[in-house]
Amino acid sequence: MLVEELYHDCLIFEEFTLFYCLYHLLAESKISLNDDISKLDLEQADRKKVAEIIQRNPLGLNKVGVYSLKMDQRAFIFIYAGSKEEAIQFYNKSFQSHPLNCHEYPLEFEIIRGREVISFREMKKEFESFPAIAGCFGYKL
Repeated sequence: MLVEELYHDCLIFEEFTLFYCLYHLLAESKISLNDDISKLDLEQADRKKVAEIIQRNPLGLNKVGVYSLKMDQRAFIFIYAGSKEEAIQFYNKSFQSHPLNCHEYPLEFEIIRGREVISFREMKKEFESFPAIAGCFGYKL
């Protein structure tokens, strides 16, 4: 695998710390996109500079997860949000009540939608802004 492929995968799988570490190493010309990752030495990265880049977040990268919020004994709603707290806040605003609980689900988790099986990661591509309601189970919107 090449650094270029790893760099791309970091974006797809929201591994932003590794992404910005590679970003730093590329900017410092310590690696190139055509290098094989077997030769990648992350110890070459200046941890302080990488931390500063992550803090500045020059590319505006924000992780979005999916959270299951329990509405009542039979109903759950799935919300895409940047954090558990943001998901709960969005739920409170949308339904004027507090969820019974809130759990993060892996984006690779697959659900049945109509006649297809789709992962939360694939479904997330259908949304332009977050937080957003991904769907519900046992509740009619």
